[in-house]
Amino acid sequence: MRSNIIYIYAFSLSFLLVSCGITKDYEKPEADTEALFRKEMAAEVEVPEAPLMHWDQFFSDPYLLNYIEEGLTENYSLKNAIQRVNSANALLKQSKKAFLPSLEGSASVAKSRLSYTQGFGFIKDVTQYDLGISTSWEADVWGKLSSAKRASLAALLQTQASKQAIESQLVANIAINYYQLIALDKQLETLEETAENRKFYVATMKKLKSSNMVNGAAVVQSEANQYEAELLIPDVKQQIREIENALSILLARKPGEIQRSGFDDFAEMNMPELSIGDPADLMANRPDVMQAELEYRRAFELTNVARTQFYPSFGLSGSAGFSSFEWDDLFTKNIGLFGNIAAGLMQPIFNKGINKANLATAKAEQQIAFNNFQEALLDAGKEVSDAVFAFKTANSKISKRALQLEALNKSVDYTKKLLQYNSQTNYTDVLTAEQSLLRAEINNINDVLAEKLALIDLYKALGGGWNSENAEIISEENKN
Repeated sequence: MRSNIIYIYAFSLSFLLVSCGITKDYEKPEADTEALFRKEMAAEVEVPEAPLMHWDQFFSDPYLLNYIEEGLTENYSLKNAIQRVNSANALLKQSKKAFLPSLEGSASVAKSRLSYTQGFGFIKDVTQYDLGISTSWEADVWGKLSSAKRASLAALLQTQASKQAIESQLVANIAINYYQLIALDKQLETLEETAENRKFYVATMKKLKSSNMVNGAAVVQSEANQYEAELLIPDVKQQIREIENALSILLARKPGEIQRSGFDDFAEMNMPELSIGDPADLMANRPDVMQAELEYRRAFELTNVARTQFYPSFGLSGSAGFSSFEWDDLFTKNIGLFGNIAAGLMQPIFNKGINKANLATAKAEQQIAFNNFQEALLDAGKEVSDAVFAFKTANSKISKRALQLEALNKSVDYTKKLLQYNSQTNYTDVLTAEQSLLRAEINNINDVLAEKLALIDLYKALGGGWNSENAEIISEENKN
């Protein structure tokens, strides 16, 4: 028995020596991050820790912070992502146990009828009792089990990165919807004030007509101007209701009212300045880029598994137990005890091209994953570029819009005075000035909103604080 075991060990060692080179070691895919951002964004505010900034440091509105915390706890998409992580973790644990031998127990009772024809023919009923255990173990000669385990690890890390991508997007969506509600509140307030002012001006125009200072056309035009402002109010109210409902769904609530801060506090809110940093940082800071890279890693290891299918598998098996035709003799050592051990090789010779097809498919999937990773990196660069430019654009418009509002307020005031006191103008001039002022006031609200939303987009595009929570987790999983 000892010599057989030594022979088996030597046989296994010889396979291990020749197995070198069958599977390949994983290396991160090369990524060209040179000029990933537009050149005009090369110099930004230096805040290198910004991509690691947690959401409760980036946002300061107390209502918004509570909503984000609620969403991260209750949102159903995020709960599903957590369950996918749990599922992948279970598969990883199972792949680690593939290196261990299997162990099975069996118990059976079989009743047979035997018939003899030589001599005196007779029929006899026989009962056979069997009780035993069996085991089998496959040697990881070519690295198939190791590659499969690494593929499962990559799948687990991928689900973790996917969860963080969902979390990052959820935080951004909650903030975007919340800020849109604040801006719509201000638009509604502006429209209601404008409608009231125009209603008062209609009364003024009627008095001027009775004094023969204006004609009936001016009165009718003033009334139409009032109705125009009033007709915009229901549309804004509808938008508010729809966004409140959308935000409620993100929070896993039934549709309902959302409490929020006022626009003045929102406009004066100082959000942290962000630096776009090094394009290469996106590979470590963005969960979707990391997710794409991990998918490539999983596909790489599955290609390794497909390569090993062309080589023989080596395994050991054994069984032991008791078997007897009499229950009383079942546990008798000299009669019922049995045991065996065997070593075997299985080499694929012809299996209708299945292994070749599997390898070709695995290589194709690996190339697809590589292409998806490259595309994810390009998308990340685009999102950063777009967000920075959107922020700069909104910021420049805010300062110019203030000058426009000042000029338009003067224009409305001057044309009204001219119409009331010396009739050197007509109501069309007043109407044009008022409409221009209202558009500018609405646009000013949208400019402030656009600036805040661009910062949210930039925060998410740089990683959304994901790295600060999960870089250590993924590093530890890679060690295991």
